Amino acid sequence: MSSHASRLTLHALRQFLVAWQFLTIIPLSRAHHDPSPRELAGSMAWYPCVGLLIGTILAAVDLALSRVVPRGVSELLVLSLLVVLTRGLHQDGLADTLDGLAGGRSPAERLAIMRDGTIGPIGATGLILVIGLRYASLASLPVDERWPVLLCMPVVGRWAMVMGTATLPYARAEGGLAQPFTQHLSRKEIALATGLLVVALAVLFGGVATGAILLAVGAALIFLVWLFRCQCGGITGDMLGATNEMTEVLFLLLAPWLLAQR
Repeated sequence: MSSHASRLTLHALRQFLVAWQFLTIIPLSRAHHDPSPRELAGSMAWYPCVGLLIGTILAAVDLALSRVVPRGVSELLVLSLLVVLTRGLHQDGLADTLDGLAGGRSPAERLAIMRDGTIGPIGATGLILVIGLRYASLASLPVDERWPVLLCMPVVGRWAMVMGTATLPYARAEGGLAQPFTQHLSRKEIALATGLLVVALAVLFGGVATGAILLAVGAALIFLVWLFRCQCGGITGDMLGATNEMTEVLFLLLAPWLLAQR
């Protein structure tokens, strides 16, 4: 392997590790990673790949649990595992976003409410409803056929975060966790993330279903982008977490039709 190819491989590996460390609780490297803003943005190219690995863990655990525990318990444990693997990062973002959108009268007030760590009644209610929809949607699927859904659900959600980052500026003038992503994300990372999504969906569900998913999630993203722009003037890490949650639930709601296309 040439030195140039070796550098590219190491660069891609580092970006993947940055994405994995940011999105999951599982350490893959003992080395201390202190990524630059550009590296943080570049790591988004690998978000769907990280999502696919998370989905693989979920599908494997679901298959094992379905053999030893009753239905209902299995779904609840799998969804709990998803929260643990991701540190509840996206669920927290969803609750904060809903509280901010419902409670503030101006963009500044909404952003201030989102930054407050306390979950209000709107955020708690929305979180319960989303978890309930996840559970009910997953429980409605045949046990032996839902593994492709579990594989692709995290892929779709993490791709949606990439696209949300690509289409809106960062909302807070003082900066924040998601600012490096919005400032440095390039078309190359967007294209790679989209390519990974399309390949995963096409292999597991086929071309027709892939097109339908892209249209449905794309429509949802257009609405969310419009909402976040109008209400907050941009996007934050909390809103990206909310985007992940909402698009994953949409994917689960479409899952029975998607399985029928295989």
